[in-house]
Amino acid sequence: MRRFLPRIALLACAFAWLAMAAALSAQSTPPAAVQSPAVAPPQPVQQPKAPPAGFAEWKKAHDQQLLTDFPWLARFERIDAEMPPPAPGEDRVVFMGDSITEGWHLETSFPAKPYINRGISGQTSPQMVLRFRQDVIDLKPKVVVILAGTNDIAGNTGPMTLGESENNLASMADLATFNHIRVVLCSVTPAFDFSWAPGQQPAPKIDELNEWIKNYAAARGYVYVDYHDALKDARDGLPPNLSRDGVHPNPAGYAIMAPLAEAGIEKALAQTGWPSSAATN
Repeated sequence: MRRFLPRIALLACAFAWLAMAAALSAQSTPPAAVQSPAVAPPQPVQQPKAPPAGFAEWKKAHDQQLLTDFPWLARFERIDAEMPPPAPGEDRVVFMGDSITEGWHLETSFPAKPYINRGISGQTSPQMVLRFRQDVIDLKPKVVVILAGTNDIAGNTGPMTLGESENNLASMADLATFNHIRVVLCSVTPAFDFSWAPGQQPAPKIDELNEWIKNYAAARGYVYVDYHDALKDARDGLPPNLSRDGVHPNPAGYAIMAPLAEAGIEKALAQTGWPSSAATN
C-alpha cells in the first residue's frame, strides 16, 4: 500500500496543474458575448451651402430699405409719374412680380409690345399689394400679369403662411378688377431649394400654392398661366439648363415662359364683358 502512495500523490499534482492551466487559459480569452463591437466609420458632415456672392451686402441694403420704404415705392415713383397714358388702341400690359419678373427682358421676349416691367428683386406679395396702385393701376394697363410667392415661401420679409400669400394675390386681383384691368395669375416657378435661405423644402409648398392659384383663377374668371409644369424637372425644381441658381430662369427658361405669357395675355384681352360677374362676386 505504501508503494502506491507516491504515485497517487504525483497523479494528484498533475491533475491540479492541468486544472490551473485551464483556468488561466479561460481568463486570458474573453467570451464572445462581451467583445467590443466594431466601430462604424465616421460619416461625412454635410456642410451648409454658402450664400450667393454679394448676399451679405444685398441683405444689409434690403433690410435697411424695408425700414424706410417697405414696399419700395421710390423705385418706380418718378418713372410712373412721367409715363404718358396709353395711346388709343394700345394694349398696355404690366408685369408685376419679384426678381423673376425683374430679370425678364420683356423687350427681347416681346419685341415692339407695350409691356411694362414692374418686378423688384426680393419682394414678397405684401410689398406688391402696397405698390399695386402706383405701379399698376395708375399706369392704366388693359392687363396685369401677376407672378408672386417665391419670396413669401423663402421668408424674405418674415415668416408667412400660404393663406397669407393667397390673400395678397386675391387682393391684387380684386384691385385690378375694380379698376377694369384684366387679370393673368401665374403659377410660381419651380424651386427645389433657395440658395439664400436653404433647407426650407419649398417644392411642395409651391405646388400647394399653385393649386390654389389655379382654382382661384378658375372660380373668378381670371386667366391662369402655368409656368411651373413647363419648367420643372424630376425633383420638382428648376433644372440647370433653365436656370443659373435653381430659382431664376435663364434665357432658355424665359424662352419657355414667353409664349405661355403671350397666350395668357391674348386670352385676357379677348374676354368680353369685363369685369365678369364671376370676378366681381
